[in-house]
Amino acid sequence: MVINFKWLIAVVFLTLYFSLHAQIDNNDKKPLSVVKKSQEAKEKKTVTAIYSLYNNGEEKKALRSVKTFLKNAKYPSNIASAVLLQAYYYNKRSILDSSIYYTNQALKFNAKITNDSLKNRLFSLEYNLMGLNYIRKGLFEVSKKWHLKGLEVSQKYKETDLYYTHLHGLAGVYNSLKDSKNALKLFKECLDYKKDEEITLGSYINIGDIYSDLKDYEKANYYYNKGKELSEKTNNQQARAVITLSLGANYQLQEKTNDAIKMYNEVVSIADKNELNQIALIARGNIGDAYIDLKKYKEAKEIFISALQKATIYGYLNDQVYFYNELKKIAVLQNDYKDAFDYLNKATKLKDSINKVQQIKEINELEIKYKTAQKEKEIRLLQFDNTTKKLKLEKQEEAIENMNLQEEISQKITENTILFFQNSSQKKLSEISLLKKDQQLKSLEIKQEKETKLLTIFGFLIVLLPIIGLLLQYYKRLKTQRLLNIQQAEISTQNINNLLKDQELKLIKASISGQDKERQRISQELHDSIGGNLAAIKLQLNHLVISSSPKIKNLTALLDETYQQVRNLSHTLIPKKFTHHKFCEVLESYFNNIGEASNITTSFTVYPKKEIDALNEEIQIEIFKIIQELLTNTIKHAKASKIDLQLNLIENILNILFEDNGIGFNPDDYKPGIGFINLENRIDKLSGSFVIDSKFKRGTIANIEIPVLSISNAIEDETAKGINVKKQLDNLTKL
Repeated sequence: MVINFKWLIAVVFLTLYFSLHAQIDNNDKKPLSVVKKSQEAKEKKTVTAIYSLYNNGEEKKALRSVKTFLKNAKYPSNIASAVLLQAYYYNKRSILDSSIYYTNQALKFNAKITNDSLKNRLFSLEYNLMGLNYIRKGLFEVSKKWHLKGLEVSQKYKETDLYYTHLHGLAGVYNSLKDSKNALKLFKECLDYKKDEEITLGSYINIGDIYSDLKDYEKANYYYNKGKELSEKTNNQQARAVITLSLGANYQLQEKTNDAIKMYNEVVSIADKNELNQIALIARGNIGDAYIDLKKYKEAKEIFISALQKATIYGYLNDQVYFYNELKKIAVLQNDYKDAFDYLNKATKLKDSINKVQQIKEINELEIKYKTAQKEKEIRLLQFDNTTKKLKLEKQEEAIENMNLQEEISQKITENTILFFQNSSQKKLSEISLLKKDQQLKSLEIKQEKETKLLTIFGFLIVLLPIIGLLLQYYKRLKTQRLLNIQQAEISTQNINNLLKDQELKLIKASISGQDKERQRISQELHDSIGGNLAAIKLQLNHLVISSSPKIKNLTALLDETYQQVRNLSHTLIPKKFTHHKFCEVLESYFNNIGEASNITTSFTVYPKKEIDALNEEIQIEIFKIIQELLTNTIKHAKASKIDLQLNLIENILNILFEDNGIGFNPDDYKPGIGFINLENRIDKLSGSFVIDSKFKRGTIANIEIPVLSISNAIEDETAKGINVKKQLDNLTKL
């Protein structure tokens, strides 16, 4: 039995979550007064000092400093950074609801920042934290949405480090969704980014885990070894221990037990040396399991007893239960039922104590939440004491400024020493270059002497060269003249053919434009004349005294159906929309216009934009009609105040994610109408899939996936058939 230890990989990336002070750039380039600049600079220094406290391990002190700072803070960029620190604090302690709350607060303050570059960089960091929170809550689709938003922002402002951070997060979401193909693709893309060793190391470990789950142990070992080399190079002993543990587990799954024991022993030595107690216990447990597989029960028992002692010292209760169960298993295999019963009793007692501790922990968490709420109330009541605390803060800020000045002085001293060494090295290089030039001059003199000797020997041969050159030139002229004549004849024939083709193209374009105009005229006539007449007839029928008779009702229903058919026919005759405009621009304009007209807040996200704009026009029209139908249903029935639309093209599959915050409905009791049936028919026509998720008072999410490649092939076949039919008709007309 191999212990599941993949949760340890999260420990390797803690530094990614808490390196905000290195990523946030607070250079505001907007013109401000001198007073405002000094105030903002003071606030910025305070935030930097708080982050340094947090990263040096004094997290609770940093949290208290944040709450004090927020009482008097004025500038949105500094407030957003401080609030975001609170979100990271609660994320680390797995209090995910609080982390999400503070991240949302940071997003609100972030929206007020005037510097676009800083604003969008902070947005990208906040989107990343949201993705991490929701993946830990098990809401993988929501996490995916936040990482996609982060990718869009980081691409727009060319933030390479944040782009790969979100790409790594998105790969983790795909891995959690058991989508190994996309997870592998994105993790391998992360390996191209060499500037962040944590992302590279995490990608190696995750790729190894995926191949291990797929039972491709050879590839898994390859990527684990790559990660091991990098961890040794960067002296990351924790990552090295985790990777070596993974290699041992792979060997054990392949029944190479001796190789597995060798790896586990290496993990124990690394973990004991670096005080990685949890990893050392897992490795010892795996060694015991390997000895059981080899039927070396005595050695296994010794290992488990020593591991149990260490788990007792460290206070790891779950590990103690596991080791007692393993000792019980060995006792049963040795027919020592007395010891087996004793170990079983000890394991059950520990389990009971763990349950009690768990209950106490939950009570403590609730108490902490209550205390935080109380403290926030106290902060609001104690705002009148700000004057005295401001003086303390100013003294602290002056001390920080002095420290910064000292650091700048030390940096300048080091820069001067570096310049001195550079000047000395440049002098040496110039001396070397002078020596090289002397050598080159001597070699040139020797060459000149050789050349004079050769000129005297071969001088008489040079006189013959012009005569030979003239003869060759005359021969080449004759040859080139003949080739020019042939080429001119070919060019003239090509020009004639090109003129004929241009005339054919002009005729085709003229016929197409004429058809479009005629279709538009017919659609207008159908909609304005016939549609208007039908509407007038319906109004007159409704005013008849005998309008309640069933015949009149049937007649009005028939008129409605006829009017709808005329309307649909008029709309289908209108020329295509996307001939002169890009698809995404038309869709975004339509979406925004609908939002403005109905007072609904709209959000539209496309990724990747160029590939979606390049789709076949027939597919684009169908997608546009699908989105029209979804919008119509939402405006009519949902009573929503916000609509979110996302288009994603991944692996030749177009994903349409349509979300609203309306009243929702129960899909089991819902009877689909004509609009809903038309929507399903359009999606079936495109060989797509359609999933709808809705609940009362929670809104509706529509998830549509359309395979683009198969549709485009079908359209090409249809167009090819149409071209063949046109050619046959042309031949008939010629006859």
